Amino acid sequence: MVSKKVTLVNAQGFHMRPASVFATAMGKYSSNVTIKFNGNDYNAKSLLNIIAACIKCGSEIELVCDGPDENEALAEAVQMIESGLGE
Repeated sequence: MVSKKVTLVNAQGFHMRPASVFATAMGKYSSNVTIKFNGNDYNAKSLLNIIAACIKCGSEIELVCDGPDENEALAEAVQMIESGLGE
């Protein structure tokens, strides 16, 4: 299991488009990918879970990956968050 804390930089937070892009990207990994935020765990492969988390700009989240390709999944997840998910 690997994890890293990152800060969401999207001006409008994890709204529909970036959440969809992120969930789709994480779906290609066989590892479990979890977003920890405000004491809750959210499945990062689920668009609805990400939207339900209500993560706003400037929020610190922890990305946790567990499985055979966990390092690759975490690297891509961190890169996507830190780059603003294309926004």
